[in-house]
Amino acid sequence: MAPPTSSQIKPGRTLLLLLAIIAAMGAAVVLQNAYIPKFGLDLAGGTTVTLSPVTLDNKAPSQESLDRAVNIIRDRVNGQGISDAQVARASDNILIQIPGTGQEEALKLVATTAELRFRQVLAVGPAQEQPAALPSDAASPAPSGSLPAVTPSAAVASPAASPAGRAVSKALQAPSPTASAQPSGEKKGNKANAQPSPAATPLVTTQPAPDPNAQSNDPLAGQDLSGIDPAVLQQFKDLKCTANNKGAGVLDDPAKQFVACDESGTAKYILDVAAVQGSEISTASSGLRQDTGEWVVNLDFKSAGATKWSELTNKTFSSQAPRNQIGAVLDGVVVTAPVSNGRITGGKTEISGSFNSQTATELADQLKYGALPLKFKVSSTVSVSSTLGADQLRGGLIAGGIGLVIVMLYLLLYYRGLGLVGIASLLVATLVTYLSVVVLSANAGFRLSLPHIIGLVVSIGITADSFIVYFERIRDEMKEGRRSLRTAVEVAWKRARRTILVADAVMFIAALVLFFLAVGDVAGFAFAMGLTTVIDVVVVFLFTKPLMSQVAGMKFFAKGHRLSGLDAERMARTDPSSTSTLQEA
Repeated sequence: MAPPTSSQIKPGRTLLLLLAIIAAMGAAVVLQNAYIPKFGLDLAGGTTVTLSPVTLDNKAPSQESLDRAVNIIRDRVNGQGISDAQVARASDNILIQIPGTGQEEALKLVATTAELRFRQVLAVGPAQEQPAALPSDAASPAPSGSLPAVTPSAAVASPAASPAGRAVSKALQAPSPTASAQPSGEKKGNKANAQPSPAATPLVTTQPAPDPNAQSNDPLAGQDLSGIDPAVLQQFKDLKCTANNKGAGVLDDPAKQFVACDESGTAKYILDVAAVQGSEISTASSGLRQDTGEWVVNLDFKSAGATKWSELTNKTFSSQAPRNQIGAVLDGVVVTAPVSNGRITGGKTEISGSFNSQTATELADQLKYGALPLKFKVSSTVSVSSTLGADQLRGGLIAGGIGLVIVMLYLLLYYRGLGLVGIASLLVATLVTYLSVVVLSANAGFRLSLPHIIGLVVSIGITADSFIVYFERIRDEMKEGRRSLRTAVEVAWKRARRTILVADAVMFIAALVLFFLAVGDVAGFAFAMGLTTVIDVVVVFLFTKPLMSQVAGMKFFAKGHRLSGLDAERMARTDPSSTSTLQEA
């Protein structure tokens, strides 16, 4: 077989491609100033808390309620600034890992179950400071239709905006009388968002429009601030709401006034003391209204909650905007702020507005599980000191180093000069793995833990297997005595790469299945194994093979030097002339 032409073999370009990849990853590390990966709880120290659910009938909790609990607890823990905390399900338990946090603080964060609370809105304003109105703007008429009010058949509460408060914050810039629908029963079949004629007496009105010549950045200008604690007013002014920082996880005192952002981070509220607790909700569901075809959320309160809800809706109905709104606060965030258009008795309430199937279902879940249907008890609390974590890290690195050295010595003793190619491949694989871990840590929240290190150490042998498969194929081709090293490198590659890909595919599938089916440490081990399997393929294709193509042109290897690992004696190759003589005889 004739050797491939130079146009077919371009190992230099392939090596440059790998070099470019390494350079890009290295640049990311330098620019982000992240030279060391973040460590997990077992290496950096911290606290692990296991919560076990307690149900009234001692039956297994529903998967839906457990998932909801995980989301609420995750928001609470991360809302305290502990962004690296991990909250996950482990069977029917909830496992919370908080790196670098003491046991007492961790228990304080998770011991209190998140609860939904209904509070009267005392004041509302945009989350960000608004620029002062220009004279030209002041002359323009106030926008119409500021605070939408809805009166469904089963209730008289509706969301002021979706997300909550978005329209409210805009309306406060230039308030105008708010139109509202007639109470159901007066006009059968009225749509929820229908508005009466201007001559109709509005059920809800806003404050008079402020003086257009007064230029103020005060988000509370023109609103009734009576009865609001001065300290709460200052908290309102200091509160900064953004889409990424909504104050989630703040534990609000139901007996005190409270300041909170809405879910979108565009509006902020001053809320009165809690009038109704989320535990008073019997059930919540979403569905379509038959008469209008719009998505609504239905609430059903327990008997005691129905009485409190009736008093709250009556109080808010008789107030002017924005005090005619009821804020539903879940874990420190206003999830909705409906406008009350009448006193609701009987404990059944319907919330309608700009909902679709997804948003109505999400709000129903938030209201239904705001006060979790599960109580939790702390099953175990394990604290890991940073000193122990440092010892584990040191031990893991030592184990990895010993494993790497042993594999390198084996390659040198068995393959001699050819083993240098394997050692170079291992070093490149180590570099790419390190850069990958650092980049993932800085950008994807990856934290290096002891199971990851175990997976990386074990993968050293797996990575070396790929090189050995290729080297043995080359030696087999050269044993026949009819191929040069250059030809053997290319022919052996076509046969070896299939074996390498199949082996790595099996390993990757195993890691993938293990990662999704397992939890905790086992999942971490599977992730590391899958990562190094991918890196193995990259290094073999972009480094080992091109490097062997370059080596094939060196006389030291091509001529079969006794230290090259490709000499005839070491490969036990039969001399072609001896074979010919024996055949003639």
